[in-house]
Amino acid sequence: MASQTTKRAELDAFDRTILRILQADNKTPQRSIADQVNLSAASVQRRIAEMEKSGVIEKNVSVINPKAAGQAITVIVEVHLKSDQSSVVNPAKALFKSVPQIQQCYYVTGNGGLILVVLVEDMEAYEALARRLFADNESVLTYRSLVVLDRVKVGLSVDI
Repeated sequence: MASQTTKRAELDAFDRTILRILQADNKTPQRSIADQVNLSAASVQRRIAEMEKSGVIEKNVSVINPKAAGQAITVIVEVHLKSDQSSVVNPAKALFKSVPQIQQCYYVTGNGGLILVVLVEDMEAYEALARRLFADNESVLTYRSLVVLDRVKVGLSVDI
């Protein structure tokens, strides 16, 4: 959550181990986690609930294989906006956040830049999306598309 400031949580060794287990498989039963960390299941449940409440655990999701879901093409897009002014950047961020094909969007340093990770079913779909979002968008100065050849590593875990 880029716009939110989250207070750094005080995590002990038990919390960190629980988080490692959950990042590997969020459906791991709490009894199994408890056995692995040498705590009671009730204690594990309380710790997980507290980490959810404090924002350490933002959400629970399923990681989908894009090809199996019909999204065979991944494109990394570097977008440069006409300026870094909020009146240009904020609408672009809102637009990109609303597009389901955009899986990730990062506002980065340098020239009003955003980096997007886009999933589409084929190149024709990407061309139509690129025209609508970038080529025909008056706020976009330039954009560069990098088509992914191979997903070497996809990680959703944080080194705890």
